[in-house]
Amino acid sequence: MTESDREASLQRLLDLEAIRDLARRYAHCVWQKDSAGAIALFTDDAVMDTGDRPPIVGRAALLQSYADMFAISDFRPFVHNHVIEIDGDRAEGTCYLDLRSVIEGKAMAGHGFYKDRYVRVGASWKFTYRLRNMVELPQL
Repeated sequence: MTESDREASLQRLLDLEAIRDLARRYAHCVWQKDSAGAIALFTDDAVMDTGDRPPIVGRAALLQSYADMFAISDFRPFVHNHVIEIDGDRAEGTCYLDLRSVIEGKAMAGHGFYKDRYVRVGASWKFTYRLRNMVELPQL
């Protein structure tokens, strides 16, 4: 293996870990009801598609939407099994999700996944698009 190959392999590993950390940080911010922290993980023109309402476009709209949601609901996401395909400074991935929540006083649980698109911005990776695909489980 050449020095160039080693450097490329190392960069790929660093990129994979940074993207996985992006999803973990997002989940952490949601647990903490940290709207500003969650939104900082997105590009200025990012789109969040929750699948149950029109997509939220742009950081300003995301910030307002998250602040509104966090005021009346509690979300406890657990993310795992992150699969990522990197293409230079862009990437796509699927991140699986188990979610426990209380929405407007009603406890719910579900599972699903995020289909994500990422872009490198400077030395960081950011979400450009998140599509949440959820299945709610009946409460016993």
